[in-house]
Amino acid sequence: MDIKKLQTLVFDALEDVKGQDIQIFDTTEITSLFDRVCVVSGTSNRQTKALAASVRDKVKENGGDIVGMEGEATGEWVLVDLGDMVVHIMQPAIRAYYRLEEIWGGKEVKMGAAKRAPRASKMTAGPLDEEKPKRSRSKAAPVEVTPDMMAIQTTVEDEKPKRKPRVSKVAAELAGEKPARKPRAATATPKIPSGGRVKVAATKTATASSKEAAAKKATTRRKTAE
Repeated sequence: MDIKKLQTLVFDALEDVKGQDIQIFDTTEITSLFDRVCVVSGTSNRQTKALAASVRDKVKENGGDIVGMEGEATGEWVLVDLGDMVVHIMQPAIRAYYRLEEIWGGKEVKMGAAKRAPRASKMTAGPLDEEKPKRSRSKAAPVEVTPDMMAIQTTVEDEKPKRKPRVSKVAAELAGEKPARKPRAATATPKIPSGGRVKVAATKTATASSKEAAAKKATTRRKTAE
């Protein structure tokens, strides 16, 4: 089988099972054992086994030969030998540890760019020299003041009540006018002049005591007279 057809079949088989970070390297100048090396990542043991099975079935359906498969028992690193091409299906930790790209990564073969249709970007969607219309901010037209409007404004100002000007105390004294004082509020209790006496009403107890004292004095006088 032609090497270009073989590498295309392998790439399609790995993409069908969602293989991650697919890389194919041309090793014709490094070794004479094989022409291509493919390295791909699988997130779990189940996915690595499924990727290996997909490559095997795809190549067999198109008349290719499967030389051998290794590592299917553990699923951490599955190797599929296709004769002219070797496929390494590895989990991310194993791939980061062994770094096969540094050994066989002399010349990488780009597969995805030729298979996928280019997407038109926003810059290339339209002509480059086409300018977008600039937004113009509309300004309000100036209002023309007519004589009728001036007359209405004058009438409104005349109808407003005018406030009396405030006269300060200093200006009132200079003019000979005394500012009116506010009347003081009447107090509840009248003021007592100094030196005066205040009459206080006698209580019931004091009245009864005075009566008893007067009665005793009268009794004493009677006895003395007898």
